[in-house]
Amino acid sequence: MVSFSSRYQIAKDAAELYGKAAACYKVSESWDKRAAVYLKIAGCYLKDASKYGAASAYENAAYSYIKISTTDALSYFDQAVNQFVEIGKFTRAACCCERIGMLYESEQDFEKSIVYLERAADLFQREENSSTSVNLCKQKINCSVYPRAIEIYEGLAKQSLHLKYDMKGYLLNAGLCQLCEADAVAVAISNAVERYEELDMTFSHEYKFLADLAASVDKVDVQRFTNVVKQFRRITELDAWRSTLLLRVRKS
Repeated sequence: MVSFSSRYQIAKDAAELYGKAAACYKVSESWDKRAAVYLKIAGCYLKDASKYGAASAYENAAYSYIKISTTDALSYFDQAVNQFVEIGKFTRAACCCERIGMLYESEQDFEKSIVYLERAADLFQREENSSTSVNLCKQKINCSVYPRAIEIYEGLAKQSLHLKYDMKGYLLNAGLCQLCEADAVAVAISNAVERYEELDMTFSHEYKFLADLAASVDKVDVQRFTNVVKQFRRITELDAWRSTLLLRVRKS
């Protein structure tokens, strides 16, 4: 009977040989063959119960498939995410989620793009990664399709009824997207934030913030808008993504 250590060494040796083949295929830009090799590497590691090795191989296969098949790239990035999450490698999982989000955006599937980019931000935060990574990820959410962004954030808020901090954040994001989207800003925001306050009675600070912003936009009062933002920032920090949305509203 082959011992565990022997099986491990065999799998490791096979993976190394396959890795050399993958490097050659990269030079020749044979992306389908390179991806196939990485899938074999993943199989070697899975036989040896090495989820980290398998996850890394799936990730490399996905990067190869980006060149030839978005569908396959998405599938293997997703498998990599699952493996990385299982072993607690949240930053690596977040990077894969971020890439998935960008691929869905390129395919004009903005709903899934937002979901994966939000998940990436959450995974970065789970491993206490830098706020820069989180903010950059959120900035990549395509808010040129504000109605879809609003629906996603409102949906996430409803799913987070037991997590009041997360819920308030999602509702604030939805409100800021409302500001960017609405034609009749004051009316739209008023209707929206009333619904948000019904979902979370602690939303009063954010409620006033959004209502005051809507009033200043409705009256085209840039100075008042700026003052409202400054007052809010004295109590609550605004990340780069939310600041970007506010800047878009101010410029418009």
